[in-house]
Amino acid sequence: MAEWKLGTIEARFAGMIWQNEPVSSGKLVSMAEEQLGWKKSTTYTVLKRLCERGIFRNEKGAVTALISKEAFYAAQSEKFVQDTFGGSLPAFVAAFASRKKLSEQEIAELQKLIEKMRR
Repeated sequence: MAEWKLGTIEARFAGMIWQNEPVSSGKLVSMAEEQLGWKKSTTYTVLKRLCERGIFRNEKGAVTALISKEAFYAAQSEKFVQDTFGGSLPAFVAAFASRKKLSEQEIAELQKLIEKMRR
C-alpha cells in the first residue's frame, strides 16, 4: 500500500483516468497535454509508474483502473489513521472535531453509520 501514495500531480492525473476510464492511451496523452501541460513522454512515464504500482493497467492502448478511486482513497485514509493515530478511529474523530465544529447533519450521519455498523 505504501506504493499507492500519490503526489499532487500524480493524483490529478489519476483522477483524469478514473473519471474517463476506460480511456485510450492516445486520448489520455491529449488530456494530459491540455490539462497538465505534459508532453507525450511525460504522460507515458507517469502512466507506467502508476501501472507498476498496481493502480492502473495499460493493455492494448486501453487504460483502466485496477482499483477504484473510492477503494484507493479508503486505503489511504486507513493508512493515515493507522500511522497518525495508532489505528484509533475515535482518536482521529476527536482530533478532527476539536478543530472543526461538526454540524447537526454531520453528527446525525455519523450516528447512522455507527448504528449501521452495529448490525
